[in-house]
Amino acid sequence: MSLADWYRRHLLVRVVHAVCATPGIGRWRALATEGLAGTVLEIGFGTGLNLPFYPEGVERVLAIEPSDEAWALAAERIARASVPVERIGRDAQSIPLPDASVDAVLSTFTLCTVPDEVRAIAEIRRVLRPGGRLHVAEHGLAPGGAVARWQWRLDRLEQRVADGCHLTRDPVALLARHGFEVEVRAQGYETAPTPWSWVTAATGRVAG
Repeated sequence: MSLADWYRRHLLVRVVHAVCATPGIGRWRALATEGLAGTVLEIGFGTGLNLPFYPEGVERVLAIEPSDEAWALAAERIARASVPVERIGRDAQSIPLPDASVDAVLSTFTLCTVPDEVRAIAEIRRVLRPGGRLHVAEHGLAPGGAVARWQWRLDRLEQRVADGCHLTRDPVALLARHGFEVEVRAQGYETAPTPWSWVTAATGRVAG
């Protein structure tokens, strides 16, 4: 195993877990999971940090998670969860589910990293049932000013050190561009303004 592979598989997954497990990030998870029910597909399940926030109406969670290490770290949370969880695949760009087969899709701090976000959004639209919604909490491009300028400067470096994570993707624009009617639940800086701290919680419903 190369040093780069070791870093990505063993160190980075734990750093991401630590950063994303803070109470402040938990507020955004609560906003994103509000209103979920039925069968939910979670894109980028990670270490299972969304599980405590799932509402009672959720009947089962189908997980897409590329990292075996993250999935192993999630095992204890899955065992304690009040809802059954099944890992069904690794790649949000090719979801192994029939058309119109899930009630909702959840993505938290994942769309920034999916290599081909256009394919992933198309797959999400395909598997959502009529009237279903995509729920997101994502960091992304700040609304102008010095923070946004630094995001563009640092974006390539961020992709190298954070396994493909982009600082300059705008989740609201991404959903709207691909046919979703977007409802923004909250936007703001999670901490002091930095290139990593602009966060959006929103839902998207397929127009028409």
